[in-house]
Amino acid sequence: MNLLNKIPFIKAIRRNHALEHATMKVLASRYHCGRMMGHSNPAGFILFADVPTELVTEAALDAKKRLQNGESDLAIHPGCGTNLATSAFLAGAAAFFMLSVLSGAKSPKWWHYFLAGVVALPVYIFSRPLGPKVQEEVTVDPNIGDLEVNLVRSYKTKNGFFHIINTRA
Repeated sequence: MNLLNKIPFIKAIRRNHALEHATMKVLASRYHCGRMMGHSNPAGFILFADVPTELVTEAALDAKKRLQNGESDLAIHPGCGTNLATSAFLAGAAAFFMLSVLSGAKSPKWWHYFLAGVVALPVYIFSRPLGPKVQEEVTVDPNIGDLEVNLVRSYKTKNGFFHIINTRA
């Protein structure tokens, strides 16, 4: 059992994050709705997608059912911010380490920054496969249990729609 699930609000966020990803994957496969973006919280998630409420509701309910039936691969999304954050963190740490080693206690020279960048770039590129693993272990929980989609509200904006999906466990 994941230790993160022992903290109730983190467990709720991880489960909602999995449902958010699954909903986006279902929408993308059915309607080719273009760009989407989401943000999960303990009460559900917000989805920015230019599709009507009915389609979002249908996709969220289907995603919930599919996750509950064991399709855990729906919880991992290639466009998740966790992927970018993981690679950026590791590249930044590598650059910081290089600057520390090269400059010691002195003020860094211009070429120290250059070498730090040269080291950071391959670290960023080669660490990309770690993002989905971090999603799997830390930021999502595909075992959503008895999570229910409670309410879907949609709001029209100048550039499309945003949808608030409330859940309850």
